[in-house]
Amino acid sequence: MPDILLLIAGMTLVTYLPRWLPMLLLSSRPLPGWLTRWLSMVAPAIFGALLAPALFLAHTGEPGTASYARDYSYLIAAVPAFAAGWYFRSFLATIAAGMGAMALLRFFSF
Repeated sequence: MPDILLLIAGMTLVTYLPRWLPMLLLSSRPLPGWLTRWLSMVAPAIFGALLAPALFLAHTGEPGTASYARDYSYLIAAVPAFAAGWYFRSFLATIAAGMGAMALLRFFSF
């Protein structure tokens, strides 16, 4: 039992130290403008990197294999979702537009 608790404590330290330490060191200092602009683009870049394979690739079910999608419904539904997110700046509006577009595409699919 003590080994498991030691393992959990070690994992907690390894997980939270890299998050907590920069916040502690940089919270009282102003960041340069170039760094603030660069950091403001990190979240959209990560989101795009996570989203692109789902939009452009079709997973075949076998581990490690993917091919180009033949059904572009996810990509088509992403367009109104992106537009709603850009216009309304609302997470809820983005999700609603994407889900509505996907529902319409599935309902009217041939």
